[in-house]
Amino acid sequence: MVTVAQSRPSERATFIQKTYIHLAGAVGSFVLVSILLFQLGIAEALTNFVMASRFSWFAILGAFSLLGWFSRSLTAKADSVETQYAGLGIYVLAQALIFAPLLYIAAYFSDPTVLPTAAILTLLLFGGLTAVALTTKTDFTFLGGILKIGGFVALGLIVCSVIFGFTLGLLFSVVMVVFASAAILYDTSKIMRHYSKEHYVAASLELFASVALLFWYVLQIVMSLSRR
Repeated sequence: MVTVAQSRPSERATFIQKTYIHLAGAVGSFVLVSILLFQLGIAEALTNFVMASRFSWFAILGAFSLLGWFSRSLTAKADSVETQYAGLGIYVLAQALIFAPLLYIAAYFSDPTVLPTAAILTLLLFGGLTAVALTTKTDFTFLGGILKIGGFVALGLIVCSVIFGFTLGLLFSVVMVVFASAAILYDTSKIMRHYSKEHYVAASLELFASVALLFWYVLQIVMSLSRR
């Protein structure tokens, strides 16, 4: 397989353009689905379900994490563009459902500036990290092992917080923003060095996953600071 990094400059430029157009489309679809969930009352219902018991949130997170893993695996291995689109669509829907309770709380129980502030900060961070990854010659795929270990540690802490009922707090969110930032650097290098030019949809899904993770914890930080 000829990777994007091994392709001609024109083909590489086309791949990058298609990838980020599809990333923008995924973000736009996420916003539209989220609005629809609010209008249909699904976001409120999910929020009430989560607030009823801490284990309810754990069940939702686990179910949609498995769905997300399936869609990412499906998309990454697919040579068919149609299958890649299916995986991306499933993942965007799963993320919108996972985000619904957090967005509902941010919209109705926090300062009105919380959501736009978090969105702008996420966009600026992503733009800066992408520029670093694409304009420097550094191969950030060395972060893969660190991210795997860090991901298991973070997952363990989240599971323990749900089981034992303690709050992870602002510091954990800050650490997870650093983690998500590293994931963006890693994913950007990964898609250039390990993806073929036909896998631009799969590449956009990889980046969308990291952007969603970054937005999740940036939003939590902004919400926490707005309450102080």
